[in-house]
Amino acid sequence: MTMKKAHGELGEKFWSGRRVFLTGHTGFKGAWLSRWLALLGAEVTGYALAPETAPNLHELCRNGEKMHSITGDVRDASFLAEALGEADPDVVIHFAAQSLVLRGMEEPVETFAVNVLGTVSLLEGLRRLVFARPGKRRALLVITSDKCYENHEWPWPYRENDPLGGKDPYSASKACTEHVAASYRATYFPPEQYGEHGMAIATARAGNVIGGGDWARDRLVPDCMRAFLEARPVRLRNPGGIRPWQHVLEPLSGYLVLAERLCSEGPLFGDAWNFGPFSEECRTTASVVRYLCGVWGDGVSYEVPSEAMSQSGPARNLFHGHEAVSLRLDSSKAMERLGWRPVWRTEEALSRVVAWTKGYRDGRDPGELCDEEITSYAAAVRLVRRRA
Repeated sequence: MTMKKAHGELGEKFWSGRRVFLTGHTGFKGAWLSRWLALLGAEVTGYALAPETAPNLHELCRNGEKMHSITGDVRDASFLAEALGEADPDVVIHFAAQSLVLRGMEEPVETFAVNVLGTVSLLEGLRRLVFARPGKRRALLVITSDKCYENHEWPWPYRENDPLGGKDPYSASKACTEHVAASYRATYFPPEQYGEHGMAIATARAGNVIGGGDWARDRLVPDCMRAFLEARPVRLRNPGGIRPWQHVLEPLSGYLVLAERLCSEGPLFGDAWNFGPFSEECRTTASVVRYLCGVWGDGVSYEVPSEAMSQSGPARNLFHGHEAVSLRLDSSKAMERLGWRPVWRTEEALSRVVAWTKGYRDGRDPGELCDEEITSYAAAVRLVRRRA
């Protein structure tokens, strides 16, 4: 298929004035995307619970001043449907989720309810909207996770047509979310009837995203930043785990490009997509922490508990169950059909997290820090495009 745009060539004309409904806008990825969409001139309605952490990027960046922010639970189907009807969006991007593996093990009922039934509530609200107001092209992008795959701990990356699965509640809930989106697409919005309903649905799977302004617990890089700021050692629970680390702007750029193609070309792009780093950019958690310690300086350090040192195979303990060792994504499809590709290496992304955090520590405005990062990323994309 011929690509109409080179990588990352986001259409400012497309997004300017575009009505976007963004669930989970108060979360880490949602806050970054809200910021980017505002810069592109989109009219954004956000729907999410209040931020879970203090501080949090949404409030620090004052994102609510640049959008219509609604406090709501995706499990509240009637209120969500009402919000969708009022927003009447062209594009819906669904971030809202319980997004932590360990919390999923601690709170499995909440995890399945938010991630699976919350997605059902969103799709039901859209189904009502589409059939009540026909004649408009709309796009839905459901964000899931690389952990939706049935992980065999093998060394090669997963492709979109590999089997879905999940040994822990979070991973299983993301696999279920993929099935929910696919079932609604096949039943209520079949591609062969796109001319009648105008709804195109895709799902997107990304790796371990990192970036400034993440204060989530039980997540490696935020844990490191907290430890460094408090001048205490980082405690590693799974030093040999291999993950596809990537700066948060990498998959977000893919989501924006994909959403635009969904609107312009509909069901041709209505399926599953991976947005991960190149395979050679995957790193162990121990190597990531060592690099962060070196970039931060000031004598910061890390420690590996004895129980982590004795593990062989998938990380496991009696309470927390299974934690994957190796997980990689094959993003060839996005590269070939969307023209998307990663532009920042892992070390560049990690260095930028440190710079953002130190800037925040030193009193810089978080919104300005994010805007500068988005501008730098856009410049890197343009450089890659010129070299292609």
